[in-house]
Amino acid sequence: MTKLKLIIFDIDGTLINSYPAIISSLNYTLRKLNIKKRSAIEIKRAVGWGDKALLAPFVGNKNVDFALEIYRRHHRKSLIEKSRFMPYAKRLLVYLNKKGYKLAVASNRPKKFSHLLLRHMNIKRFFDYILCKDQIKFGKPHPSILKKIMNRLDASSAQTLYVGDMAIDVKTGKRARVKTFAVSTGSSYAWELRKEHPDFISNNLAKLFKIL
Repeated sequence: MTKLKLIIFDIDGTLINSYPAIISSLNYTLRKLNIKKRSAIEIKRAVGWGDKALLAPFVGNKNVDFALEIYRRHHRKSLIEKSRFMPYAKRLLVYLNKKGYKLAVASNRPKKFSHLLLRHMNIKRFFDYILCKDQIKFGKPHPSILKKIMNRLDASSAQTLYVGDMAIDVKTGKRARVKTFAVSTGSSYAWELRKEHPDFISNNLAKLFKIL
């Protein structure tokens, strides 16, 4: 494998466990709209496509913009109160930073909430570039989000690794022709990740220490 220069991370389910915050905010929104609350697993499985896409199946397309306002007001607080690191995430970022890798984020989460979360967890400083779905024309699984990061940080596809927790992340990496590391700590089951044929797969981030 060509020596890696750039490692790009997804956020939710990969570096940070923000599911309790998302579940809390979504069920709060449903309660305000007099809609029955949903289970944690139902909500977790819907995460990864952006907050508007998250809400639509639960509130209906005609209510989604109004629901989004409620959700985002609540989420500013719940994201701070309920988010925690995934196992090995903070250690890994410290290690990669010391080793001189360029680090970036590619997320379908809106820019405002991505930066809020990364600042709160005190890891924004590790990243050379953060790119979110609402900053570009197409979000994941379109490869443009990764290609823009590679262009910005002057890294080739052979020098880049993308780390994510969902089948959509592996698809994005494959379409951008970069190496992919799938971690089964998020919204996709391990069998769904394997189906997309990532270059590496693990049930936590610790394996990355060995690979790198």
